[in-house]
Amino acid sequence: MSQYLLELASLMAIFAFAIVSPGADLAMVMRQSLVHGRRAAIVTSFGIGTSLMFHVTYTILGLGLIISQSIYLFNIVKWCGVAYLVYIGIKALRAGKADLSVEAVKGDADGKSEQSALRAFGLGFLANALNPKPVFFFLSIFSTVVSAHTPIAVKFGYGLVMAICLIVWFVGVSLFMTTPKMRAAFARASQWIDRASGLVFIALGIKLATEKAH
Repeated sequence: MSQYLLELASLMAIFAFAIVSPGADLAMVMRQSLVHGRRAAIVTSFGIGTSLMFHVTYTILGLGLIISQSIYLFNIVKWCGVAYLVYIGIKALRAGKADLSVEAVKGDADGKSEQSALRAFGLGFLANALNPKPVFFFLSIFSTVVSAHTPIAVKFGYGLVMAICLIVWFVGVSLFMTTPKMRAAFARASQWIDRASGLVFIALGIKLATEKAH
């Protein structure tokens, strides 16, 4: 048991840096918070956490190794990710001005502008799932920190803990970005927020396009 706790502690020490590192996931949650509100951002956070378990699962089952060794499969995943990031970036750039004030959110009783839970979840899941970087991240840390003799069930337990921590982090971001003060501060700049986030997503897509399998 102590061996497993040590492995988990080592994994979390490394993973903590990956959680707070700026990237497509953080950009997605921040935009969801500011444009679609707290509920959508929190659901998106769960989508990202679920996607992490997707990465952990195929890494443990050995598919991560196959992808990391296949330029063809790597490029399929990479270009799907590039296309998705550029797509949501363009959509953000084309978005019109939105009213982000607290009064507008409370007064939106007809729910026409409310994003569905399924779409919010899907945005978070796809943003993370279509990024090939986690393939190498989890493959490297699991192969260096986790013993080959560690039971598969325990490895899945590690992944579950990491997914929960990721969700908690992004839920925290969602709550912070949707406080009345934060929403009021961004209310007058909603169009610029969309433009900035759109450029960020496109830039991340371009950066991903330059990534090479190692």
